[in-house]
Amino acid sequence: MKSCRKELWFNVPARMGFVNITPQVEACLAESGIREGLVLVNAMHITASVFINDDEQGLLKDYAEWLETLAPHEPVSRYRHNRTGEDNGDAHLKRQVMGREVVVAVTGGKLDFGPWEQIFYGEFDGRRRKRALVKIIGE
Repeated sequence: MKSCRKELWFNVPARMGFVNITPQVEACLAESGIREGLVLVNAMHITASVFINDDEQGLLKDYAEWLETLAPHEPVSRYRHNRTGEDNGDAHLKRQVMGREVVVAVTGGKLDFGPWEQIFYGEFDGRRRKRALVKIIGE
């Protein structure tokens, strides 16, 4: 069995944003040479997420509004976490809802997706450099 490890780096300029990282993950897979196996993609920061869904702009805006309703950024005093001097208590909760990672099957050297599926990096405390891990195992 072979394995490959890559890091994808991001600097989302806004506090919250979503980046379709499917092309970067596909490039990692092609570089690995693995034809059958699994790809794990996970956010390596506790205020960011990786998830799978449709790349439709209305849906991504709905996510942003829904998450802000569930865990609004302000007032920052509402979160006990922010008493540590942080202002990102909401970002931790948003990440918990959206998830840390995804696993995708690899078949014939391609990501084995259902219709419309794409991989996204979700940022909830942006404006600084962060990364996601891509780990590919298989033959």
